[in-house]
Amino acid sequence: QVQLVESGGGSVQAGGSLRVSCTASGYDYHQNCMAWFRQVPGKEREAVAAITTGGGPTYFADSAQGRFTISQDGNKLTVYLQMNSLKNEDTAMYYCALETVGSCYASRWRGEAAYNFWGQGTQVTVSS
Repeated sequence: QVQLVESGGGSVQAGGSLRVSCTASGYDYHQNCMAWFRQVPGKEREAVAAITTGGGPTYFADSAQGRFTISQDGNKLTVYLQMNSLKNEDTAMYYCALETVGSCYASRWRGEAAYNFWGQGTQVTVSS
């Protein structure tokens, strides 16, 4: 049973930083695509960043470029999203997603359909 567990969400003032984590378990590690999405009530879920576990390019939404970084730990089962210079509009539920078929691709990483496992989400709230 594949499981993704997010942690690290919380409240922060605008301009501050926060790091959220996603730990995957229950599957045999291969080179996979792990991504962060976010969603606010009444809006569609949007892709924020993605990384190919085991090495490979990273991808960022325009809104995250230059402020967020995505990385993985040494055993490759935990992925981090470091968020700096946070803005009010970054407030959302942040979800981790895993695609177990293969690597991230520039043409696919933004689409929810590319991912076959999802975490429960962690709330990030940015206030002025």
